[in-house]
Amino acid sequence: MLLVLPGPGPARARVQRRATRRAPRQPPPGPCGVAAKPKARPRPDPEPAPEQEPDAGWGDRIPLEILVQIFGLLVAAEGPTPFLGRAARVCRRWHEAASQPALWHTVTLSPPLAGRPAKGGVKAEKKLLASLEQLMPNRFSQLQRLTLIHWKSQLVSESCPRLTFLKLSDCHSVTTDTLLMLAKSCCQLHSLDLQHSMVESTAVVSFLEEAGPRMRKLWLTYSSQTTAILGALLGSCCPQLQVLEVSTGITRNSTPLQLPVEALQKGCPQLQVLRLLNLMWLPKPSGRGVAPGPGFPSLEELCLASSTCNFVSNEVLVRLLHGSPNLRLLDLRGCARITPAGLHDLPCQELEQLHLGLYGVSDRLTLAKEGSPLLTQKWYHTLRELDLSGQGFSEKDLEQALAAFSGTPGASHPALCSLNLRGTRVTPSTVSSVISSCPGLLYLNLESCRCLPRGLKRAHRGLEEVQWCLEQLLTSPASPS
Repeated sequence: MLLVLPGPGPARARVQRRATRRAPRQPPPGPCGVAAKPKARPRPDPEPAPEQEPDAGWGDRIPLEILVQIFGLLVAAEGPTPFLGRAARVCRRWHEAASQPALWHTVTLSPPLAGRPAKGGVKAEKKLLASLEQLMPNRFSQLQRLTLIHWKSQLVSESCPRLTFLKLSDCHSVTTDTLLMLAKSCCQLHSLDLQHSMVESTAVVSFLEEAGPRMRKLWLTYSSQTTAILGALLGSCCPQLQVLEVSTGITRNSTPLQLPVEALQKGCPQLQVLRLLNLMWLPKPSGRGVAPGPGFPSLEELCLASSTCNFVSNEVLVRLLHGSPNLRLLDLRGCARITPAGLHDLPCQELEQLHLGLYGVSDRLTLAKEGSPLLTQKWYHTLRELDLSGQGFSEKDLEQALAAFSGTPGASHPALCSLNLRGTRVTPSTVSSVISSCPGLLYLNLESCRCLPRGLKRAHRGLEEVQWCLEQLLTSPASPS
């Protein structure tokens, strides 16, 4: 972005003037025939040049409010560091603009340790800490979101009273005292992300006991200590929790997590998002004659995606979602034991995203060949994204399922904008029919579809590519290969 502000700067006086040079007269010859020396004409004293005021430049002519907005665009794209630190050294006006606390809402701090020896890394971290001690009293007063990467030192939290979100990434020296200080000093902190960090369960439990009543979002990486943290959640220490995500790290834990579903529903009744990503888990047996739990009445997103075998079945899904009528997103990728009949019995009526893709599933599992129409007939009017990749439904079953998007004449167009049919038995006539019926379709994945002609078996992104696929299906009756 270039901002041009025309304005007359201080005029510069010209010091040099053009002197008129006249040829000197030849004096008359003297009595001895020798020319007489001309009399020297007195030269006038040069006029003193007017004092020049220093040119402030275009930087000082920009109003401070506009300069702050320009800095805000750069901060939104790249973050406040290191740009604001460098801009503050340009001039006084830029220093004043870079010091505005409103530009320091989101900060990511990462000591430059990569590729340096231990001594050099410690020196660089001390230098960064010294600069932070100067920044915190003024510029961190409006800090709301803070991300620390490879952090080993204690952060001064008294200077961040408005902090609401804290992310610790690859931090391995977080103590109980540090988290307790954050919980007590940052009274507005309600979101904590501890994924990919080695934090003792006692430290996390102490933090949740102190800040639990105001906690809204929590991200964890599954380890042997996750059970203790979940135990604190089951004890209703975070009754207002809305987002809970537990995922596996790089090193997969072979011990499955036992999750007491009903106890979690009682401990976190306000949960809106529940993600158990790539996690091997199984629900704790409820026992015979035990009444079903209260459910998650506010749940809008449930993600149980996994790349390995899991224990999610229709029964487990009913235990989780029997009281969730407002569900909008259901991600069951890798859950091969889920059947269309089990999904059809769910109480949610306005599902917008349904992901049932199977990736790397063992050939020993018997996949359902019928039942896909039960899914589309129930949610065709609200579905925006549908993923059936890798499913074993027959050609006729898929034709009936996708025919639900054709609708009735005069009705509004379906909301479907993303369809993944990778590795299915979908036919050319079925694909052309669904494209014609869904003008808002922007993503269509036809990879590894054996019944389609060569050249079309790929992912089509964007409206132009999807319409090109339709034209090819309608104009070239090529045989599938």
